[in-house]
Amino acid sequence: MRIGLIGGGNIGKFLLQSINRDGLLPGGKIVGIYTRNQQSGGQLADEFDTENYDDMQSLIQSADIDLVVEAATIQVVKDYSAAILKSGKDLVLSSVGALADVNFYQNLEGICRDSDTKIHLPAGAIGGLDVLKAAKSVGELKSVSIITRKPPQALPGAPADREQVMFEGSAAEAIELFPKNINVSIILSLAGLGPGQTGVKIISDPSVGKNSHSIEATGSFGKLSLQVENDPMPNNPRTSYLAALSVLSVLKNIDAVVKVG
Repeated sequence: MRIGLIGGGNIGKFLLQSINRDGLLPGGKIVGIYTRNQQSGGQLADEFDTENYDDMQSLIQSADIDLVVEAATIQVVKDYSAAILKSGKDLVLSSVGALADVNFYQNLEGICRDSDTKIHLPAGAIGGLDVLKAAKSVGELKSVSIITRKPPQALPGAPADREQVMFEGSAAEAIELFPKNINVSIILSLAGLGPGQTGVKIISDPSVGKNSHSIEATGSFGKLSLQVENDPMPNNPRTSYLAALSVLSVLKNIDAVVKVG
């Protein structure tokens, strides 16, 4: 599997280290990278034995790349995902918040059908998606909500000296206000009732050092209650380590002959 990578931040560097240096994706390699900062991109390319592309279109059109991993921003997804899929390449999305826009989501679905390509969405920093998908498949999922609790430094404008609810509303509204650190609510909503029907509460808490997510769902299956507490990446409190691991997991399972879930 020949991979093109968009983004040289925490998740991008983790993937370069894990795949190109540590060999954690047998038969796979990141053969090209594009970042907005070309100096940084050149350094990463030299360090991890890959090619640095100086413009996005060159990476998208490259015949040397089978699949593209986006590890950048929601805006990058909105600007380039259609072109990637139309080029015949599958796409792994890290910034799943872009799919909160229903029209955009449906447009990408249509492109995938026309070009015989696929979008792969990592589970990110949460679990329980298999239960939601099972209940949704027969139309018997009634409610889904998530409470996210983070240290103040992970939430823009949060007070450092007290607990405060920063947001309460729908996943669709949450991603507009916190686009960089609430992707979990969007992946939860895509597996379940949709961004408009998924309840979200975001709490800043100076007493915690880790990100935590409490998920509640009800339906004909009964009730799901799930608590996930995960460590942030060492050099960025806004990025969950599990989010990076889940991207690698998607890549490891794309060609698996036996898939769970």
